[in-house]
Amino acid sequence: MCGIVGYVGRREAVPVLLDGLRRMEYRGYDSAGVVVPRNGDLVTVKAEGKLDRLVTKLAEHQLPGSCGLGHTRWATHGPPSERNAHPMLDGRRRLALIHNGIIENFLTLKHRLMDEGWEFSSDTDTEVVANLVSSLHEGDLRAAVARALPRLEGMFAFAVVSVESPQPEIVVARHGPPLVLVLGDGEQFLASDPAALLSFTRDVVFLENGDMARLRAGGVELSDAAGAAIERPSVRLDWDPIQAEKGGFKHFMLKEIHDQPQAVQDTFAGRVDFEERLIGFDHLDLAAADFAAIERLHLLACGTSLHAGLVGKFLIEELTRIPVEVDYGSEYRYRDPIVGSEVLAVGISQSGETADTLSAMEAARAAGAKLLAICNVVGSQATRISEGVIYTHAGPEIGVASTKAFTTQLIALYLLALYLRQGRGLPLEPEHLVGLAHLPLAIAEVLRQEPAIAELTKTFYHADDFLYLGRGINYPIALEGALKLKEISYSHAEGYPAGEMKHGPIALIDEELPVVAIATGERVFDKVLSNLQEVKARGGVSIVVSDRPREALGDVADHLLTVPRVDELLQPVINTVPLQLFAYHVAVRRGADVDQPRNLAKSVTVE
Repeated sequence: MCGIVGYVGRREAVPVLLDGLRRMEYRGYDSAGVVVPRNGDLVTVKAEGKLDRLVTKLAEHQLPGSCGLGHTRWATHGPPSERNAHPMLDGRRRLALIHNGIIENFLTLKHRLMDEGWEFSSDTDTEVVANLVSSLHEGDLRAAVARALPRLEGMFAFAVVSVESPQPEIVVARHGPPLVLVLGDGEQFLASDPAALLSFTRDVVFLENGDMARLRAGGVELSDAAGAAIERPSVRLDWDPIQAEKGGFKHFMLKEIHDQPQAVQDTFAGRVDFEERLIGFDHLDLAAADFAAIERLHLLACGTSLHAGLVGKFLIEELTRIPVEVDYGSEYRYRDPIVGSEVLAVGISQSGETADTLSAMEAARAAGAKLLAICNVVGSQATRISEGVIYTHAGPEIGVASTKAFTTQLIALYLLALYLRQGRGLPLEPEHLVGLAHLPLAIAEVLRQEPAIAELTKTFYHADDFLYLGRGINYPIALEGALKLKEISYSHAEGYPAGEMKHGPIALIDEELPVVAIATGERVFDKVLSNLQEVKARGGVSIVVSDRPREALGDVADHLLTVPRVDELLQPVINTVPLQLFAYHVAVRRGADVDQPRNLAKSVTVE
């Protein structure tokens, strides 16, 4: 959701803040702002819209000072506007606050504060927090924040500065959404996302839920919810700052699509002994007995990660014969699932901070399940609450629409399935592993077809509706292909199991509706051809992703996207790549903002 960045030290604060906001703009781009305490005043500059508007305004306003906060907003309470942009000042201009999350009891607090004479000038829940902290401020900013926290309900992270502090300082608190610190020599940094801090260091400190911190140039004081001093370990990220740049590509999303051969290889490298046919992990702290006792798996995720989980169900059930349920993180704890110690609950999240997925994981753990995370970010909340972690080695993913995070999640789930298989005494066959080694080259082969895919989108970019079809293990890839198209091009797209087409969606098919179908492998290939015949009989226009030559498809493919054939359980990794490229080039031709699609944010840290 929103991006938070702060600095106190010896440098000019505003350039540091802008650098961090630029790296986090994917978290929210409805508005942006900065504040610098100076000469007893809080000097703020805010702008509606993307960060460039704030940069333009700052060129006309000098904000010297070595302490400050910056924010980029994804709107929750109140529409995008300058009046609702952060930083938010309290009614008496004593302090400025930036916030990520939602205060669920903000109306109750607001009415109480209004009765006490506090005035409000925005529609946000953030201003309520600012006034609440100010109402409790009696000379010690950290003490005021500590007194405010028990009165707040919801999931939130915020940072606050005050003109009444005896020396420049920032006080932060975390209850849900992520906060990361860099403890420097004579300077301190904070951000919502470690990507914002990569140009300064790779050593970061993740705050836990309930943690508070006071940042001053000379050091950082950490405390828990009860006010007791604490320490948190420093974590070294294996990301290079260059990985967070576009690398010559027009958009981050396109770069990240092209990153996939390396990202996939990095995710299985070092975990597969091809000679001995064994799978091993570094961060699975679950004992062999724990895995032997597993009778069911619950895969918990949202959005693209849920589609990975659906593929994972096919993989795990086929390779281990363990039953698997896949749940939306946002629904899991509300359906009273049947959970016990025999369940392994697996949370799947690129960021490890997705609020709905975290809540589902916590619910599963509270009911007695073993907890495992599949995640891309070292030290994130999902990894810290889990007993074991399978890290995807995708590197920073800046584009809001997930691409390499998805394919590496598929690899992680495949490795998990093989690991569970070997743990149950079932042999790993050569075909289980040979396909893995070939995947990076197979993905690269698809990427070489990008010019042809881009050319194809000239025919279809104007279409407002698409139907995506797949069967078996590839029906989740149809769902994912449709999601990619709708979220970045704003074209309406629906994904379906191909066999379900005749149970409703077939009513939509005419010569104006492009139908994207996945026809690969052996098991359901003929069934998909039959479904495509039904499409052609009704005048539909077909785009077919297939590992067969055109003559093998007969007359059902108006347009063919050829992919290399790999092991059928790994084919979804290959099949998703042309759909990513298709969505990307449709969006570009439609003039959409590919990296920052409207109304979306990269890390959804509120319910």
